[in-house]
Amino acid sequence: MPSPDTITSAQLARMIGLPDAPAVLDVRDDADFGADPRGLPAAVRRDHRSVADWAPAFAGRRAVVVCQRGLKLSQGVAAWLRHAGASAETLEGGFEAWAAAGGPLVRPDALPPRDARGRTVWVTRVRPKVDRIACPWLIRRFVDPAAVFLFVAPSEVMAVAERFGAVPFDIEGAFWSHRGEACTFDVMLEEFGLRSEALERLAAIVRGADTARLDLAPQAAGLLAASLGLSRMHRDDLAQLEAGMTLYDAFYRWCRDAVGEAHNWPSPQDPATAERRP
Repeated sequence: MPSPDTITSAQLARMIGLPDAPAVLDVRDDADFGADPRGLPAAVRRDHRSVADWAPAFAGRRAVVVCQRGLKLSQGVAAWLRHAGASAETLEGGFEAWAAAGGPLVRPDALPPRDARGRTVWVTRVRPKVDRIACPWLIRRFVDPAAVFLFVAPSEVMAVAERFGAVPFDIEGAFWSHRGEACTFDVMLEEFGLRSEALERLAAIVRGADTARLDLAPQAAGLLAASLGLSRMHRDDLAQLEAGMTLYDAFYRWCRDAVGEAHNWPSPQDPATAERRP
C-alpha cells in the first residue's frame, strides 16, 4: 500500500485525461531522460536543482512528481512543493514502474517547439466543428495542458504559423492533418504514440463525425449534432473551444467507463409491484 504522499501508476492512470487531473512533473536527471525521452501524458519537464525557484508556481495545486524510480529526486521535489503550498505526491516506482505497467507514453520527437513561456502554440481555421475541437482537447488533456490555439482565416493559416511560430493543424498541406481515411485526431494519436482502449473508441466516434461516416460508431451522429449545435451557439471560437472541452470530457468518460451501461424507460419494476399496476 502506498504511503500518504505516494500514488501508484494505476491510480494516476485513472486521473490522466480528466479536467481535474494533477500536474505531472518529470524531474528525471539528464542521463535517465536521455536513455528514454518519452514522457507521461501531459507531463512537464522540470529541473530538480532549481525546485526552490519554480515550486511557488504550483501553490494551491495538486501535483505528481516523477523521477526514474520514485526515490530521492521525486521525493525531494515533492517535499519542496509541499513546502511551497502544493499538494504533491510522488509516483510509486517512478517512470520505470509506469512504463512496466504499460502506461501511455508520449513520443518526444512528435512534440513541437515551445514558446518562451513553455507552451506549444497551434493554429487552424476559424469556425471549428469536430476535428478542430477534438484535437485541442487531446493536446490539452494528454500532451500540453497549457497549449495555445489560434483560429484564423483559412487562407492565412500557413502564414500565421510561419510568422508566429505556431503549428498548423487540420488544414490541407499540414503535417498534422487528414491522411487517407484517418482524420487529424487519428494522426495525432499515432504520432504522439497515445494508445488506450478509450482513446481508440473515441477516435472512431470522432472519425465518423468528422468524415460523414456515421456508420463507424453509433455515437458519431450525436457528436456531429452536438458539435454543429455548439458552432451555432458561439460566435467566438475560443468560447466554443471551452464548451467543446466539456463535450469531449463527457465522451471520453463514456468511452472509458460507461460503454456497458444501458438506460431505458420505464425502469425495471419489482414483479410484485408490476402485477398490482392497473
